[in-house]
Amino acid sequence: MGGHLESRRVLVVEDEIMVAMYIEDLLVDLGFEVAGMATSLDQALRLAQESDFDFAVLDINLDGGLSFPVADVLRQRDIPFIFASGYGVAGVREDYRDAVRIQKPFRAQDLEQAIARATK
Repeated sequence: MGGHLESRRVLVVEDEIMVAMYIEDLLVDLGFEVAGMATSLDQALRLAQESDFDFAVLDINLDGGLSFPVADVLRQRDIPFIFASGYGVAGVREDYRDAVRIQKPFRAQDLEQAIARATK
């Protein structure tokens, strides 16, 4: 795996449980440990502020809300992340347009490459 992730604990933020489970399976197959799973914005914010993890995968649209407040917390904590979304760049807040994004649906190789880009 490329990138500079020394530890491999990941927070997954995804409101569709089947997609969340798919992402979790991919991460485990890539050698990561899923340190937390959030399916709502409130839960994601709490985990982003309080949990111990090294990286995050964020769905942009969380049941009608947006995950940018979670990205703000991660940025403040200096924790790398990627956005995983079915929407293009138009759905991304201006100050996150340069963040690493992965387009849904994606494969393990796509996820691994995105993580490597975000953690270099």
